[in-house]
Amino acid sequence: MSDARTSGPLHRLMDELKRLPGIGARSAERIAFHLLKAPREEAAALAEAILAVKDRIRPCSRCYNLAEGELCAICADGRRDGGQIVVVEQPKDLLALEATGAIGGVYHVLMGRVAPLEGIQPGDLTIDALVRRVKAGGVREVVLATNPNVEGDATALHIAAALADTGVQITRLARGLAPGSQIEYANRAMLEEAIRHRRQA
Repeated sequence: MSDARTSGPLHRLMDELKRLPGIGARSAERIAFHLLKAPREEAAALAEAILAVKDRIRPCSRCYNLAEGELCAICADGRRDGGQIVVVEQPKDLLALEATGAIGGVYHVLMGRVAPLEGIQPGDLTIDALVRRVKAGGVREVVLATNPNVEGDATALHIAAALADTGVQITRLARGLAPGSQIEYANRAMLEEAIRHRRQA
């Protein structure tokens, strides 16, 4: 929609919405007009929720998951099995695996994957922190739950090599996940199958 047909604030809102992943021009227009027609309290609640996320969410000091305090809810839960660490690329992968109910252990979020063509090297991830966690003791298994694609496999191989001298069992999610797919888009049954039939890395 052109500037001539929308006011400045409305046009700016559409432009900002289009910057969000998966939101094109038509979706941005629909959302903007929905917010325009919505009660002021609804728009204010959305704005406050966005600001609260930016102000209060930070990486967990132990696993790098999203947290409001020093530790995320999973790391702070004494009922979780600290002897099993499930390694994922991003917090959204953790959420997908956690939704299956098949993980009783804890997690480690890499905050990315090794991708040399994009300039992302192992040192840019939280791999060193993972190695320190494992070497601190009490860990019997590290489950590599990186995405089943070239970058995810390269990341898993690098982690396996970094942990090779720790004596900890290193497993990888089974290939119930199709090569080239993304964990966040896998359905629950597929993820449960991949978790149950994980293999030695």
